[in-house]
Amino acid sequence: MEWIKDYWWIVLIILIGMFISGMKELRRVDVKKYLKDKPELPPHRDNNAEWDNDDDWPKKK
Repeated sequence: MEWIKDYWWIVLIILIGMFISGMKELRRVDVKKYLKDKPELPPHRDNNAEWDNDDDWPKKK
């Protein structure tokens, strides 16, 4: 880890480059096109779905 003290500026330049590249890629995303062509999600099923039918409470008359 001694080398990081000498070459911290190279690590900083690499991180800044990654950040700038990420920003450029995010600018290319067309949100309206994505929302228009978005696939439908399947209905959500929770883990307790099979227990929902088994009601242990007494039934009211």
